[in-house]
Amino acid sequence: MPNIHLTDPMQEYVQGQIASGAYANLSEVVRAGIRLLMEKETERQSGALRAERRRRAAAGLRAMMENGSAVSDAELKELREHGRR
Repeated sequence: MPNIHLTDPMQEYVQGQIASGAYANLSEVVRAGIRLLMEKETERQSGALRAERRRRAAAGLRAMMENGSAVSDAELKELREHGRR
């Protein structure tokens, strides 16, 4: 499957990495780059989930306040904790 084209600067970078002994060959460099992209995507998705939880917690608190519901300290703590996850 892999048939990749690298720009001249990328090719020079890869050759430098191999020459320095950091990587044995192009495949190792490419795999390392893909691992970094996968980690970044996982972090992005985790951040999006945390943001969504915070939005839901805030919406729940707003709804409680608009309905005149009393919010106990325990409920506020739960909403805060839920928003941090």
